Amino acid sequence: MSGTSLDGVDAVLAQFDAKGKPTVIARAASAFSPALRETLFELNTPGPDELARASLAANALVALYADLVAQTLKQAKLSASQISAIGAHGQTVRHQPSLGYTIQLNAPALLAELTGITVVADFRSRDVAAGGQGAPLVPVFHAGIFSTDYTRVILNLGGIANITILRPGAAPLGFDTGPANALMDSWCQQHTQQSFDADGAWGAQGCVNNALLNRLNDAEPWLKLPPPKSTGRDLFNLEWLEPRLQYCLGRPEPGHRLTPQDVQATLCAFTATTAAQAINTYAADAQEVLLCGGGARNSALRHALQAALPCEVATTDSAGVGTQDVEALAFAWLAWAHQHGVAAGNPAVTGARGARILGATWPA
Repeated sequence: MSGTSLDGVDAVLAQFDAKGKPTVIARAASAFSPALRETLFELNTPGPDELARASLAANALVALYADLVAQTLKQAKLSASQISAIGAHGQTVRHQPSLGYTIQLNAPALLAELTGITVVADFRSRDVAAGGQGAPLVPVFHAGIFSTDYTRVILNLGGIANITILRPGAAPLGFDTGPANALMDSWCQQHTQQSFDADGAWGAQGCVNNALLNRLNDAEPWLKLPPPKSTGRDLFNLEWLEPRLQYCLGRPEPGHRLTPQDVQATLCAFTATTAAQAINTYAADAQEVLLCGGGARNSALRHALQAALPCEVATTDSAGVGTQDVEALAFAWLAWAHQHGVAAGNPAVTGARGARILGATWPA
């Protein structure tokens, strides 16, 4: 799995029982090279020679996937012939379900050639074809491993934040709530040349600017849409931030000059408040929120979420699944579901016309 944070790839090697319950056998991760990361960032917006650059970036991404496959096989002392399939999500660079498409850069045929293993990929397009958002796809998987006898919310903090609402005896619900790390990472990169704000330490040097926070919340119609809904870097990027920031710079709070650290602290608060508002609106009965994804390691963001929510906030580690394993494990499960004819698409989540078997196969 390589998500909208654009920081790198997480891989897990998992064994599933007959009911689709996973056991993680091995894991590996690799950061993107600066050149690949920059190319993927650029491909999120229109630019010259996109088709060729996208194809070459997909090949480079898949070479990284293949290396991680080799690492996990070596850890587990298994051969390629012992693996049923690789679930390969690809890298989202456009997500426009309202226009009938979503684009994940990938080269599954090349991955099958490099690894000698069957590849299952292109998970989102069938749901979009059936009128759905194509995202989030993980709530059905979350229900299988995180359901309990009380209402629990899983909050994934990747580039974009999404929630899964798990109620006893009910089908899972879920949707995107807004940006998680996407804006914070881009702002941090622009001002510190670091790809992310480790543990939120840089932003913690600043103060939340309430005028900017209110502008971010009030001036974006997407935030007011009811679910099902999904979003991506197509919307939440520095170009989106700039006019809202300029509006507030023209109306400074008395006696205070807005610093880059203040903006970072405010973006952290924006992630927390949009996620908390969604949870408080659609899962007010939640007794626990479990965090996963890269943002779960940001203590400033965790504290902001806890302050904005009335229930306990913890990480998925407390439920036995590592915060960095959840998304990769979900796409391993989606590959398992595809091979076993399980309709993993959830129309209650995505708004599709019905449940669909997701993905396509490239044989070994």
